[in-house]
Amino acid sequence: MTGPIVFLIIVLILVLIIALKSFKKVQQSEVLIIERLGRYHKTAVAGLNFIMPFVDSVRARVDLREQIMDVPPQNVITKDNVTIRIDTVVFYQITDARKAVYEIQNLRMAIQNITNTTMRDLVGKMDLDSTFSSRKEMNEHLRIILDEKTDKWGCKVNAVEIKDIDPPKDIRDAMEKQMNAERNKRAVILDAEGQKQAAITIAEGQKESSILQADAAKEVNIRKAEGIRQARILEANGEAEAIRSISEAKAREIEVVYNAIKNTNPDDKLVAIKSLEAMQEIAKGPANKVFIPFDTAKTLGSLGALKEITKE
Repeated sequence: MTGPIVFLIIVLILVLIIALKSFKKVQQSEVLIIERLGRYHKTAVAGLNFIMPFVDSVRARVDLREQIMDVPPQNVITKDNVTIRIDTVVFYQITDARKAVYEIQNLRMAIQNITNTTMRDLVGKMDLDSTFSSRKEMNEHLRIILDEKTDKWGCKVNAVEIKDIDPPKDIRDAMEKQMNAERNKRAVILDAEGQKQAAITIAEGQKESSILQADAAKEVNIRKAEGIRQARILEANGEAEAIRSISEAKAREIEVVYNAIKNTNPDDKLVAIKSLEAMQEIAKGPANKVFIPFDTAKTLGSLGALKEITKE
């Protein structure tokens, strides 16, 4: 009984070993490169995969998630012969696990070396100031070159970021002094510009005020002159109306007197007396002058003749 039991136990152990080697569990976002008798057989995806025990073997487990590789800082020389230290990060993702395993011996080392050589070539064509102001363009240029060179290895470079650009200490001190001088220069320019603008604004305000005051004085003079003119016109119209009224009253008075004289049939003496009274009233006016002839008797005789005419 002991021999068959031992044999059964051995068989069970072998079956268990074969089962463990026949099934492979693959995690999500991972693949397995399966080789059969030393040659590529298939790519096992996420889940439970069956392989032939002792025939198939797992060559590599490949992570398909985006990878982050911190490239060690390196010293590079700019176009104006300044040595700077650049720290870079590369974000890449494997798109073809078979190429990543069989087409390149060490993918991460290859990406790091390409990044270093491309960075040296790129910075060597730029001066120090351009490396600080063109960081975005440098990142995009590096990404395009790395993506082209790693495509044959089943790798996609999504982004390249320059974390830091560190110039030598003496260069940093000179740059800080330059920046301080530039800030002071901008402050002086802004202050002068502000004073200039303030002076212009004050002058413009004074100009506008003078114009408004002149316009106001002009308007006052015009209205004053217009008032005087209107007053004179009204005064003249009043005087003319008064003269017209007086003339009409005198005319009516003369007409009444004439009709009365005509109706009463006056004698020569009455006519002479009334004529003298009329001349006296006329002479009362400040602008009227009456000349009485020396031969008054002849004048009275003429008035007698006037009497005869009125009778007719």
